[in-house]
Amino acid sequence: MIKKIAIYGKGGIGKSTTVANLSAVWGSENLNCLVIGCDPKADTTRTLYGSRIPTVVNTLKDNRSPTKEDLVFEGFKDIQCVESGGPEPGVGCAGRGVIVAMKRLENLGIFDEDLDVVVYDVLGDVVCGGFSVPLREKYADEVLIVTSGEYMALYAANNIVRGVKKLKGNLSGIVCNCRNVEREEEIVNDFAKKIGTHVIGTIHRSNLIQDAELDAKTVIEKYPESEEAQEYRNLASSIMTNENISTPEPMGDEEFEEFFKSYM
Repeated sequence: MIKKIAIYGKGGIGKSTTVANLSAVWGSENLNCLVIGCDPKADTTRTLYGSRIPTVVNTLKDNRSPTKEDLVFEGFKDIQCVESGGPEPGVGCAGRGVIVAMKRLENLGIFDEDLDVVVYDVLGDVVCGGFSVPLREKYADEVLIVTSGEYMALYAANNIVRGVKKLKGNLSGIVCNCRNVEREEEIVNDFAKKIGTHVIGTIHRSNLIQDAELDAKTVIEKYPESEEAQEYRNLASSIMTNENISTPEPMGDEEFEEFFKSYM
């Protein structure tokens, strides 16, 4: 049974870092892992591969019949890395890039290979067509939302929950990616309960994570013995053994405002 996870969250909240480090854990455990970046920034797999890789969209501009080797690149621990890519800023729809990439990978039989885990890093600020592809087209079976205790991150998370509910998606939990906000873990835990889920893991803020990223590596690769690496291992284990999956119930805008104000 392939574990197929879509990871959402506000832009800049740490989705790509979370996806890359989780994948590095699973790869280190000899699981066959496929990581698909579904954001036009195309930076999800940089720390797994060691540099940016060509995107599906850009490759198709010059090669209408690409092979697997043109689109899928092996990174750390043989993790298969793909970046959908997308149009230039201000031109076209990011969702179309995701759709094109998924269909092309499907046609090449990538999803039929011997895989244990498939992870999607999905753009999450705008609930557009690109947002819905992994769930609407049944490429992903479950959703994780990455958030901090900041207002805008939680606001985006609540909007994402709206989309997940509409698409009848399964929410596996919330990842608290800390930004050192006052009462942060309490806020995120209470938010999770409000929408009918739980915090599946917490990653504490650390300069070590940024240091590894500057070297185009995950913490798992560069600092495998660190406390930070262990937090990602704990999160990866929690995701794999989690049975607390729910259909989320978003808060209304006024309810969300009152919820957040109660912590001020």
